Amino acid sequence: MASPDGDRVVALSLQLSQAHQELRRRIGAVRAGIGQRRLDDDTLRTHCLAFCAALTAHHQGEDEGVFAHLVRERPELAGTVAKLVEDHEMIAAILARVRELADHAAESPGEGLEAIGRELDGLTAIMESHFAYEERTISKALDSAVPDSGWSDQVFRFG
Repeated sequence: MASPDGDRVVALSLQLSQAHQELRRRIGAVRAGIGQRRLDDDTLRTHCLAFCAALTAHHQGEDEGVFAHLVRERPELAGTVAKLVEDHEMIAAILARVRELADHAAESPGEGLEAIGRELDGLTAIMESHFAYEERTISKALDSAVPDSGWSDQVFRFG
């Protein structure tokens, strides 16, 4: 029989997967809006920036919270965590470019939409690979007593 704390810990890998699903949904909605050209410049900018903020908060929560706990509790995951942090840095650079393009979309809407769409296509592919790797490599550790000292709010609930 699992303890109440054990039940909470087991749920962490599921919550991680659900957070990734929500981020996939959000980027999909922005990409669909761009593809159908049904977003005006202000709406596009708002949606892009909201997505960028959510993904950034998720990754910061992982880097500053869960990953530190993982390495302390499971030192053999240090290489995996280092790769995930490296991915986060690459994704952050792409998000900076998306923010820049969204800020400038009003100047050249047609070209701006196409450029944002290309960046989001690339970001989507990288996110898919990153999320799959992350879920495959750390879910078991999350389910085996990684303490939650408050990091889960930023990682799982990013508004």
